[in-house]
Amino acid sequence: MPAVHHKLLLEEALQDSPQTRSLLSVFEEDSVMLTDYTNQLLHSMQRVFGAQSEMGLATEQLSKQLLDYEKKNFALGKGDEEVIATLQNFAKTVGELNSLHADLANQMADSMVFPLIQFREKDLTEISTLKEIFGIATDEHEAAMVKYSRLPKKKENEKLKSDLVKEVAYTRRKQHQASLQYYCALNALQYRKRVAMLEPMLGFTQAQVSFFKRGLEMASKKMDNMLSSVSSMTRNIQNQLDSEAEAMRVAQKELLSVEDTVYMPDRDTETVNRTLIQKAGYLNIRNKTGLVTTAWDRLFFFTQGGNLMCQPRGAVAGGMVLDLDNSSVMAIECEDRRYCFQITSPSGKTSMILQAESKKEYEEWICTVNNISRQIYLTDNPEAVAIRLNQSAIQAVTPITSFEKRQEGSADPDRAKPGGASNGSQKTGPPEPEDLIAPGTPIQFDIMLPASEFQDQNRAGGRRTNPFGETDEDCSSESDDSLLQQVFAVRFLGSMAVRCGNNQEVIYEAMRQVLAARAIHNIFRTTESHLMVTSSSLRLIDPQTQVVRTSFQLRDVCQFAAHQENGRLMGFVVEGRDWSDGDEEGAPSFSAFVFESNTEGEKVCYTISLAKDITEAKKDPDALAELMKNMPLTNDGKFLLLEADASDASNADGPEDLESEA
Repeated sequence: MPAVHHKLLLEEALQDSPQTRSLLSVFEEDSVMLTDYTNQLLHSMQRVFGAQSEMGLATEQLSKQLLDYEKKNFALGKGDEEVIATLQNFAKTVGELNSLHADLANQMADSMVFPLIQFREKDLTEISTLKEIFGIATDEHEAAMVKYSRLPKKKENEKLKSDLVKEVAYTRRKQHQASLQYYCALNALQYRKRVAMLEPMLGFTQAQVSFFKRGLEMASKKMDNMLSSVSSMTRNIQNQLDSEAEAMRVAQKELLSVEDTVYMPDRDTETVNRTLIQKAGYLNIRNKTGLVTTAWDRLFFFTQGGNLMCQPRGAVAGGMVLDLDNSSVMAIECEDRRYCFQITSPSGKTSMILQAESKKEYEEWICTVNNISRQIYLTDNPEAVAIRLNQSAIQAVTPITSFEKRQEGSADPDRAKPGGASNGSQKTGPPEPEDLIAPGTPIQFDIMLPASEFQDQNRAGGRRTNPFGETDEDCSSESDDSLLQQVFAVRFLGSMAVRCGNNQEVIYEAMRQVLAARAIHNIFRTTESHLMVTSSSLRLIDPQTQVVRTSFQLRDVCQFAAHQENGRLMGFVVEGRDWSDGDEEGAPSFSAFVFESNTEGEKVCYTISLAKDITEAKKDPDALAELMKNMPLTNDGKFLLLEADASDASNADGPEDLESEA
């Protein structure tokens, strides 16, 4: 006899994935259809039992109903061919029995009507009750997860967090128990429904044969053989049910014997895998419900190739949400929710904000999206490539804290110099990343001077710098700066040595590598400074002490640009000299600096461009006068007005260590 191949796997009850939910809906649809069919069959049998005078019509209707079993398209497929063939034989036999006797009533009630009523009231009602319990447990778990997801990141209440964690574990265990019982009942129903279809007809036929005492030996032998075959069939099915029920009971006991930590979210003992190229799990996604209002939905997300897919509960398959190729991912501060990150498409027109359940999931999702965005999955061995890139990113992070020590951290200084790799033939077309930045070049994430350098600066006469100019007769350079002084609030993201300074692509590549390294290593805090652009230099000033952290001569800034898609990012390249080779003039060296501004990066770049124009115009008094004539001045006629947002400078006086969207 063919076994039942369709069943719900108890091992997948805890994960409660959309695939399991989809298969569960098929079983539920099957049980609903079976309930309808059982009610119809029972109605037919009760009609036979109660309509002695109309036995011919009742048996005819019953015969038709038995034949309809073959035509029923159950969700899990049609019934077994043996069951269908047996029911067809029963239908033929019922068609021949067109007279009843009063003594048949008790036998029919005991052997035909009662088993089916018992099946409906016991088994089908149990399925309906377990379904309601499972639904209630699911709703309680979802409500507990919503409250847990809303735990604030700041001012965390340990007692509240502990209570919510216990509540999540309790509801998750309750849902797990309800789902296991529900799955077991649905699996057992696939066996019980087969017995329920055969046992009533077996009792009915036995009652008819035993009562009428048919004298035809051929007919009696034929009937006995059929009844014996059906009895053997039902016994085999019952044995299969008993074996399957015992196996499910053992599996259920093993699955419930796990530790309580399995049900608790955000476990600190789990390690983070940063080399994943595939990821799946539940995330909360933020959706706008109005102009200023938002709502969070908990959906199942997974990656497939280079796409981010989403599959709601009950859906048969998932749909594509975003193409992750060349996309960007970054951690963000989002309202009062923890573990939030944002994925942005390459064009910048599409972005989504997601929340992970735990810190481990949060970090693995960021690393996975970052790996997929580099199209690692298209390589022959994506796992090895992901591991190698992760190790390379780890080696690129060095503990350098001073701009003066930058060149000492380079693994291969010659490769970082322009012309250091020019011995071969020159390439045509767009430059490769290796032509712009040497592989393995260290990245500096902080511009804070060490304590010793800060003290030396103060002993050397370092003094507070007024961002709106100072009047000092001894400072001729500052008198030149009076032609242009503009202050911007910026956050330093990183800097690194580059190979050339005459190509804006080197700035874009430096931005990409700095942001990627920050995402991989979860470096989200930045140093806030005031960037003062004057007609002779660029100065980074501490917003609290007004001490100049570092300064760049404007003539050394050989390239500057804002990001093509993220307008808040900007960077510039500074040219220096390397005397390590003993050359009197010194070989040129270049360093790229990446910043995030409160205002548009284009505005900062425009101001730097204007400063360079003023520098050139200083050589010709007439040209300088013409340039100043076209620029609006302050009331004292001293500074240029560049429509600076006063709130930018005031907001920049906050704490230095802020978390950036980068």
